[in-house]
Amino acid sequence: MNFNFHVPVNLFFGRGELNNLHKRPLPGKKALVVISNGKSARANGYLDRLYEQLDKAGVAYALFDKVEPNPLKSTIMAGAQAARENGCDFVVALGGGSVMDAGKAIAGMAVNDGDLWDYMPWGTGKAKEKQHKDLPLVCISTTAGTGSEIDTGAVITNPETNEKTAYFGEFPALSIVDPELMASVPPRQTAYQGFDALFHSTEAYIASSANLMSDMFARAAIGNVGKYLARAVKDGNDEEAREGMAFANSMSGFVMCVGTCTSEHSLEHALSAYHQELPHGAGLIMISKAYYNHMIKAGVRGEKFVDMARFLGMKDAKEPADFLKALDKLQRDCGVDELKMSDYGIKPEEFAGMAANAKDCMALLFEFDPAPLGNEDCVAIYQASYK
Repeated sequence: MNFNFHVPVNLFFGRGELNNLHKRPLPGKKALVVISNGKSARANGYLDRLYEQLDKAGVAYALFDKVEPNPLKSTIMAGAQAARENGCDFVVALGGGSVMDAGKAIAGMAVNDGDLWDYMPWGTGKAKEKQHKDLPLVCISTTAGTGSEIDTGAVITNPETNEKTAYFGEFPALSIVDPELMASVPPRQTAYQGFDALFHSTEAYIASSANLMSDMFARAAIGNVGKYLARAVKDGNDEEAREGMAFANSMSGFVMCVGTCTSEHSLEHALSAYHQELPHGAGLIMISKAYYNHMIKAGVRGEKFVDMARFLGMKDAKEPADFLKALDKLQRDCGVDELKMSDYGIKPEEFAGMAANAKDCMALLFEFDPAPLGNEDCVAIYQASYK
């Protein structure tokens, strides 16, 4: 039941909140604005709206627009160099989880020497202590997925070593969650992101680290996903659904601050570490039913699995396996129940190496599993998920 709740994020949530950014206490005089290498921030007018707000606040800025899905170490180092060259004293991340994660790592490497992997705690990382505190970070979320606007973690890929693992920065000084910015997310990406938010909380709810506070946030997140995700996928202009999913996303961010994920995330990180084009949420969806089926068969957290089925809308749930039925229904309702690993070039002969990779690069999350997972168990989950 013990927990420590220390989440010093100045969070502004609600429709139209981006329009109030100039009124908020910004943490510097010149921002490195970080966006993705795609078109959405520009095409939807979000970047221009951000510039307008910074102009009103009297803040100068430079742009770094090179962040890819599953951000790469080389991109972080380039962003850090851009921050130094432009004399930026804080970072503004405008985008989804990848952009916000990149913003955290850029904020750290802008003021610390060496390579990003010098500071990574797992895999081939050297786990060095940073000499300087990261630059302040402002997060403006345009998706409902990772909850990265709330916590300190950032997931970065090193393609040279096929490692996808966590960097830990500082809490954002200021975060804005404006559901109006999420209306333009296409249906499939809405689903991928929504399931990422869901699994942050389902994992934390069954984890050995679960506590009263993490359970409270997880219940809110899972319930809102169950109520609103399929609606947001069906109609991106459903304002109530977008708002409900934005709230679920932020609640899952709080879950990460007082609880933790389990090895489901480690197993997915190994998939996308070797296959960069695989969206994180899609990978989680692919392995989810096999993963939770393994835990249910292990006989752990039975009451909590029944709880989660009810949170997802199955009011008459009585057995742990009902969670799998509720999860399957949600995936079908969102049109993502037939995702195939083979469509991303993943082959069964890779599974043993991926299991070892997951155990090496994200070893910590295995410690919070409600039932232990050996390498053979990991391979079996991959095999049961393969199409």
